[in-house]
Parts: sequence; structure tokens; C-alpha cells
Amino acid sequence: MDHQTAEALKAFTQRYCDAWQQQNHCWPRSEELFGVASPCIVNTTDDAVFWQPLPFSGEQNVNGVERALDIVVQPPLHTYYTTQYAGDMEARFAGQRLTLLQVWSPDDFRRVQENLIGHLVTQKRLKLSPTLFIATLDSELDVISVCNLTGEVVKETLGTRKRQTLAPSLESFLNQLDPDL
Repeated sequence: MDHQTAEALKAFTQRYCDAWQQQNHCWPRSEELFGVASPCIVNTTDDAVFWQPLPFSGEQNVNGVERALDIVVQPPLHTYYTTQYAGDMEARFAGQRLTLLQVWSPDDFRRVQENLIGHLVTQKRLKLSPTLFIATLDSELDVISVCNLTGEVVKETLGTRKRQTLAPSLESFLNQLDPDL
């Protein structure tokens, strides 16, 4: 496990939860995750769930992605997807609003790996260098990903070679995030 990435993710999650507590006097709330089972759920209303982060309980790797594509995934990405169960979190990086994607449950972890495999297969078909997404943006064509060759965090336009480097590492990227409630 890449301890620096794990600590950076936990630190951002704590900042996010603290901001929710300060602003709303409760755990983070999600309408999108209403009705989806998770060990993170602490309370449910008629249309939303309240959640708290919990330690990941499965295998600490995304070996399913590696096996499916016969590649080696950068260690920080294994750590990112297997540090915790949590809801997706809104954040800002250098003024850019994004949604940091998180694993919600063991079932969601399988779905995330399937989506990463699909993303990588498409890139391979288009002869693009491999990336693994970690966040979405308002534009459905752009995502925040980690380049699997360099470990850099990039903003990429899906299906194209258009990439902008945002941070030299996943740890650095996470440490620069601010909660955006």
C-alpha cells in the first residue's frame, strides 16, 4: 500500500466531512446514493442517505483490472481505490470544480473495476496511453485521471489525446483539493 496516497485521501476526506459538519451539523448527505446499500450509511431520510467514511474491507488492490488487460497498475491507484468506502465528494482543484469518485461498497468496487477496464480497453483501441479515472467534471467529455505510465494526475478529454497535467502525483493532487459543498 502507498501510505502517502492513503494519508492524503484520508486527510481530504476528513476536511470534507469537517466542512459538512461545520456547515450542516451532520455527516455528508447524498441523494444520488439513496437506495444503494453501503456500510457507510449512518442515516436515511425519504430521499437521501447520510454517510461516513469507513476503512475498505476487501483485497487492497485492483488486480482485476491488471488481469483483464495484462498491465501493471501504478501502486497509488491500488491505494486510492482500496483505502476507504465513502460517498463521492465535491471538491475544487485550482478553481476547477470536480467530483472525486469513491468506492461506496463491495459491489460498487466490482463495478468500478469493470468501468476502469472498459475505459482502458477504449484507450487501447484508440492507441492512447493508459489512464485510470479518479474524478468527473461538469463536462461529460472531461475527466481527471492518473496516467498509468507517469503517475501524473491529468485532465483528459475522453477519446482524444488532449491531456493537461494537473499534479505530479496522486498524493500531491489530493493534498491540494479543497472541499466544495
